[in-house]
Amino acid sequence: MVYITSWDEFVDRSVQLFRADPESTRYCMKYRHCDGKLVLKVTDNRECLKFKTDQAQDAKKMEKLNNIFFTLMARGPDADVAEAAGKDQMEPQATKKGRGRKQ
Repeated sequence: MVYITSWDEFVDRSVQLFRADPESTRYCMKYRHCDGKLVLKVTDNRECLKFKTDQAQDAKKMEKLNNIFFTLMARGPDADVAEAAGKDQMEPQATKKGRGRKQ
């Protein structure tokens, strides 16, 4: 098991691995607070892909990968993952701006 250093390469190869055999592909995430390390692993019992990071900003990337896998699992391996990856670009909800209690 070799760690992949590039995030984009890890995502691309993980999606390819899932699409090749969706029935036996597994996705695992492990976080060790004492080390501050996050390890993501995708395997189908023949090939194992791993990505390790200690950067807090990679948590958002992990959320996007979760959305991609949820989309593939729910809609099938032929689903368009570009839609799932772009969900964070949604408009923020409008907030009410008030001055407190009306008198």
